[in-house]
Amino acid sequence: MNQVTQQYAVWSPRNWLLQALSVASRLDRVAMGMLRTALVIVLVWIGGLKFVDYEADSIVPLVANSPLMRFLYHQPAEYRSHMNKEGELNLQHREWQQQNGTYTFSHGLGAAIIGIGLLIALYPIWPEVSAIGSALLILMACTTLSFLITTPEAWVPALGDANHGFPYLSGAGRLIAKDVIMLAAAVVTLADSAKAALVRQTRGAG
Repeated sequence: MNQVTQQYAVWSPRNWLLQALSVASRLDRVAMGMLRTALVIVLVWIGGLKFVDYEADSIVPLVANSPLMRFLYHQPAEYRSHMNKEGELNLQHREWQQQNGTYTFSHGLGAAIIGIGLLIALYPIWPEVSAIGSALLILMACTTLSFLITTPEAWVPALGDANHGFPYLSGAGRLIAKDVIMLAAAVVTLADSAKAALVRQTRGAG
């Protein structure tokens, strides 16, 4: 094989592909760190927003229609006539939401979500606790996904367009459906944290 042929073999598309795959195959630990960091950022951010009135207003249809959660509001059946649009300030609606327990519930939920994020963030020093955080996130994601079944506002309403109901997700429904990704990420980080915890326990026992 002459020098030109050897050089072509080295720089062939197949070799480029193999080299790229070799590099990609070593990204698993980096990717796991990125995934866990992304979960923490999203959870702390969204949890913090639950202390803001507009975000508390936005989850009212989800909670009010859920058989498992509607008891947390004082008047869940009356929410439709007291909804606030994002960016809108209606003091009468805000007063009703206050009496409904909307903001009290949202603040508690926000604290819980932030807590889950912080538990997951403890992976480098306490993987056992991080695993608990991931397990709680699985529970939270499954609860959120259940809103697709219980919340009418998750689907495009029948207002004249032929495309309404299942499978046509509304804006709220599309946000809920993304929790499938959150659920998968929680399962992956749970498994990774559990492995790290077991390794640490084994080394400690040895």
